[in-house]
Amino acid sequence: MFRSPRLRSVLLGIAAATLAAPPALANPFETTLANGMKLIVKEDRRAPSVVHMVWYNAGAMDEPDGVSGVAHVLEHMMFKGTREVGPGEFNKRVAAVGGRDNAFTGKDYTAYFQQVPPAHLPAMMALEADRMQNLVLTDDEFARELEVVKEERRLRTDDQPRALVYEQLMATAFQAHPYRRPVIGWMPDLEAMQPEDAREWYRRWYAPNNAWLVVVGDVDHQQVFRDAEQHYGAIPARALPERRISPEPAQRGPRSSEVRAPAELPYLAMAWQVPTLSDPANEREPYALQVLAAVLDGYDGARLTRRLVRDEQLAVSVGAGYDGSGRGPSLFYLDGVPAPGRTVDELQAALRAELQRVRDHGISAEELARVKTQAIASRVYKRDSLMGQAMEIGYLESAGLSWRDEDRLLEGLRAVTADEVQAVARRYFDDASLSIARLDPQPLGEQRPRSPFAPARH
Repeated sequence: MFRSPRLRSVLLGIAAATLAAPPALANPFETTLANGMKLIVKEDRRAPSVVHMVWYNAGAMDEPDGVSGVAHVLEHMMFKGTREVGPGEFNKRVAAVGGRDNAFTGKDYTAYFQQVPPAHLPAMMALEADRMQNLVLTDDEFARELEVVKEERRLRTDDQPRALVYEQLMATAFQAHPYRRPVIGWMPDLEAMQPEDAREWYRRWYAPNNAWLVVVGDVDHQQVFRDAEQHYGAIPARALPERRISPEPAQRGPRSSEVRAPAELPYLAMAWQVPTLSDPANEREPYALQVLAAVLDGYDGARLTRRLVRDEQLAVSVGAGYDGSGRGPSLFYLDGVPAPGRTVDELQAALRAELQRVRDHGISAEELARVKTQAIASRVYKRDSLMGQAMEIGYLESAGLSWRDEDRLLEGLRAVTADEVQAVARRYFDDASLSIARLDPQPLGEQRPRSPFAPARH
């Protein structure tokens, strides 16, 4: 289901954090090292812990055709050691000081984090700075880890019918832009990938002037700046390759695709091309689209679940979402599973009818107020999470925005009117920009034999 897309989590999390936080905690501190690495530090002394995150401005959208998944593969390889730190030693050193660590790859970024007691923050910087410049990528380690990644793809995508539908939806909605490719990569590309592909990716993008550091926790920002200068400042900047990202041409008619896979029930996913938030101070439509998604599927008793699941019993589940932040184009989603005895066509008609109701009649003042209050209140306690705060800062930076946009994002959400929500519903949901992917369920067979390669935690 499309219940927690990026803009919803980031925008509404910021709104809650801004309302809940004392003024002294609302503003991170920022500086930039001479080598171009940006440092963002947020002091939060309520718990003796600190989150240390390094984000690279390189994700799946930057991959050349033919090596889809290489950003994620390199993320795995970053734990395989340097000249000073042997394979697997990074994780052991973090665990030895009572910390935890992991990494994740997205369309727009790759990020690495550790959460540790504050006294060990300099040691985390030393480890992260070491692998930024000294990664040892051997053929044998690459071959073993590539099998782990392929098994991860099998477990999380190939064996998950709805994941296959989402993958197909993206490949249908985007024909030129690299968002059409899955972050984990197409299996034929993974099968053909070579160690040199990962080495080349590392050489291209893993440089301090293509990264930003986010630190949130029980720290003094001036001391963090000094420690970062010591550990990261000596890494030389490098010339970065030109980014040649194909823009997505205007869609000129509906597109559809079908996935056949073993499943009990069919599944429907729909997506429309809509604007991406790029200018928080002056744009209005992204905020209205966010509120529209919340009216449809943002709280208990929202329109889609109330009408299609509870009242009409037409669907087992339904959802709506707006993926409105990122370096690339955005989509507005509707999806659902029809109830036994009901068809995908019936569900599609019902979902579109809910949009038509907003077009024709708008939303009530009570709905608008509830959505805003519910969305903000539901994220207040997120302020208690150091990781949540660090993620918000990192996501904003990865989308080409800034933590400095927090107030603008909050005000943009608060200023949305019912008329604006009705206006975007009328403007963006015709067939010309619609893509549909359906699951045609096939008989359930025996489970695929388990591979000896367990997926990594990264």
